[in-house]
Amino acid sequence: MLAGCLLSWHTASHALDLLDGDFQLHGFASLTLVTTTDNNFFGQSDNQISKDFSEVGVNASWRLTPALQLSGGLLSRRAGGTDDGGVRLDYGLLDWAPMSSEEGRAGIRMGRIKTAYGLYNTTRDVPFTRPSIILPQSIYFERTRNLTVSADGAEVYVERFGEGGTLSASFAYGQPQTDTEAAKVPLVGLDRPGKLDSKLAPDLQILYEGAGNRYRLAFTALRLDLKYQPGYRDILQAGRFRLTPLIFSAQYNAENWSLTSEYALRRTSVTDFGPYFYNGTFNGQSYYVQGTYRLTPQWEALLRYDAFYADQNDRDGTDFAAATRLPGFTRFAKDWTVGLRFDVTPQFMLRAEAHFVDGTGFLAAQDNPNPQALRRYWDNFMLQASFRF
Repeated sequence: MLAGCLLSWHTASHALDLLDGDFQLHGFASLTLVTTTDNNFFGQSDNQISKDFSEVGVNASWRLTPALQLSGGLLSRRAGGTDDGGVRLDYGLLDWAPMSSEEGRAGIRMGRIKTAYGLYNTTRDVPFTRPSIILPQSIYFERTRNLTVSADGAEVYVERFGEGGTLSASFAYGQPQTDTEAAKVPLVGLDRPGKLDSKLAPDLQILYEGAGNRYRLAFTALRLDLKYQPGYRDILQAGRFRLTPLIFSAQYNAENWSLTSEYALRRTSVTDFGPYFYNGTFNGQSYYVQGTYRLTPQWEALLRYDAFYADQNDRDGTDFAAATRLPGFTRFAKDWTVGLRFDVTPQFMLRAEAHFVDGTGFLAAQDNPNPQALRRYWDNFMLQASFRF
């Protein structure tokens, strides 16, 4: 109900700049139609059309002094079985930058902070800031987004401006959002009565932007230490996940085209869950190469190849299948994506996107509860309409 009210209000509103520009309010809304040839993605869309992928958000900022700013955002997101559309605090923080000059600035952010993760994570919820309807799933998993989208804690940042470009670094220390089924299910599966807890997670990112943003280079390191507390009559024991992704990002922007690539190494340690779980240590590997081309001021085309392997020493999942009797192709995914964007106006955007996928490594268990029913090769088609103010 509240999401519907927000959508109606958004479409009737304009950007607000109040109090001589010290207070700003903006928002967005999008609806996406999804269909697949096999399997289910963002709802039950196997050979049907699903409307279970929608996003509505509003964000505000208030500059109290030149060095102090309050920012926050509310988000209602429906994404098949992984998100129910409830309104929640996406981020809410106090940003204090006591050191600021023409050469750079430094400060601290405190509260619920967007996690610096690759090139797109801090703005991934706004459709207009994404290069495609969904981000490359090899790096930005939709099924585990709750664990990496934001954290409650503090972030120290430094930015240095110069003729050669901008060099920035940030280090955050915060509590990931583990108190939802969406965070728990991708790790331990459906219908587990226990709960997931996390230690404070460190997050480091170094970013260089040169030649008027023509070049962007970044390195991200994140560590998650999660513990599962078994529930009543739970077949799982008190196990532990340790996830350490390292992400290398590069982007080149020309006048009419952009080329982007990101590569991730993920060390995953799964221990102490007992005989009914797949324990072990795995070195995952994933990457994508993406090109966009501006056909006209209003039209943009996209082509991307995206690959994910849960274990680089078991790329086709053969060892996993022998140990669990589950399909080996659930441990990888290779995705060719083509897309088209049409900016009807600066506030209204239409997108079309097709994915041709080998493997099911990024599918959510909530939408596909029976892994034996999954199909290795499948296609996915999406149409999206987005509005912002």
